[in-house]
Amino acid sequence: MKNSTTVERKSERELVVTRTIDGPQRLVWEAWTSSELFGRWWVPKSAPISLLSCELDVRVGGSYRLEFGFDGQTMAFFGRYLEVTPCSRLSWTNDEGGEAAAAITTVTLEERDGKTLLTMSDLHPSKEALDAALSSGSTDGTPETMDQLEALVATLPR
Repeated sequence: MKNSTTVERKSERELVVTRTIDGPQRLVWEAWTSSELFGRWWVPKSAPISLLSCELDVRVGGSYRLEFGFDGQTMAFFGRYLEVTPCSRLSWTNDEGGEAAAAITTVTLEERDGKTLLTMSDLHPSKEALDAALSSGSTDGTPETMDQLEALVATLPR
């Protein structure tokens, strides 16, 4: 049976995604923190965008930069890592909207019987910022993205 993804608004400013990934915590961690692996699952295949480049410097104070191609244009998403606890917790800023609009994303991974409970929280600076993110459709592909993550983890050497 396929694992399901839950996307739930927890408060005016917070959106939380949960998913159990059929695979060990360390492989899910590798998929989040390796530029090569991350680039293979992050963009939903059904989305009309492509990931052009992915740079991850996963350490506290390190930065990331993702460039996407969409409709002949390039968009960049970038930020810095706030917390890095190998295999269990990763937190970063989403700085492309400017300091006042920066959301903070936190991912936690907990292994249970060979599977990993993934919880991803997006904390936005205001209710309006979360409303705008939801109305833009930016979270619509999340279940597909999590399916792709799980499919990738299934291919990694155990």
